[in-house]
Amino acid sequence: MYVLGIETSCDETSAAIYHSEQGLLGHQIYSQIELHNRYGGVVPELASRDHIRKILPLIQQVIQEAGINKSMINGVAYTAGPGLVGALLVGATVGRSLGWALNVPTIGVHHLEGHLLAPMLEENKPIFPFLALLVSGGHTLLIEVTKIGGYKILGESLDDAAGEAFDKTAKLMGLGYPGGAALAALAEQGKPERFHFPRPMTDRPGLDFSFSGLKTAALTTLQSQPSDQQTRADIAYAFQEAVIDTLAIKCRRALQQTGLQRLVIAGGVGANKLLRHKLQATMKQFNGEVYYPRPLFCTDNAAMIAYAGLQRLSAGQYDDLAIRATARWGLDSLT
Repeated sequence: MYVLGIETSCDETSAAIYHSEQGLLGHQIYSQIELHNRYGGVVPELASRDHIRKILPLIQQVIQEAGINKSMINGVAYTAGPGLVGALLVGATVGRSLGWALNVPTIGVHHLEGHLLAPMLEENKPIFPFLALLVSGGHTLLIEVTKIGGYKILGESLDDAAGEAFDKTAKLMGLGYPGGAALAALAEQGKPERFHFPRPMTDRPGLDFSFSGLKTAALTTLQSQPSDQQTRADIAYAFQEAVIDTLAIKCRRALQQTGLQRLVIAGGVGANKLLRHKLQATMKQFNGEVYYPRPLFCTDNAAMIAYAGLQRLSAGQYDDLAIRATARWGLDSLT
């Protein structure tokens, strides 16, 4: 079964072809970073217009890359939410229209389900059940995953997501947009022990997160210190350590609470080297294993949407002719 995947939830336009037996056959991503960089963040209207310009050429590209023609496509999967509603509508309209024109089943995929299943794109795949840490610019979630559609939210961010805190702190430090990766790179030059930031909400029970206070702590420290490069690197080091330690502490609690021995890291922050290192060490303590997609599939991409869509289409699930685009959509509402 050949499935065309389409992703346009925010500032990446992506298309992919996934086959039920052969795996990923074609995959393209176009990033809008250069477009939004001058504004210091994503401008939704500009994002939508750029998706319109790029989506059809990318679809044609992946079909050629996969070595098939469009008549061989057996199903279409597009990101239906959550995300920027204007951006979502581009992919939803194209995906639903292609499904109708090709007379194949079409399904709107939950963006976060795509991230959760992204490690399935790798050779070393996790098996159910597992604990998932989904960390991105918009979400920080701890999820108990028992099967596709079996998602129990154990903890979530009460304010800024981890990736959002990285990006906002990077912006305060003048590192541009998106700044999370730049802050992590700067932190590699930092010295330990000079600054120490709190590990929020780790001194109380529970699995929820809060990162807005860390951003404030970083700002206060920046304002009270000289603005030389080493000081900024030391602050970046302390900030990153605080975020990663907090995530690791909550993962340990969730593993103890659930008794699970498999941990999946997903989402854009999942590409962070320090996070991967600390969680690998954590899983050794639990005699367990950690799984994550390659960095390319940590960010928004159509390969994960095609894979998630394939699982649901193969189970006989598909949408009617309605075009679905949902800005807010709870993961635990899926079946």
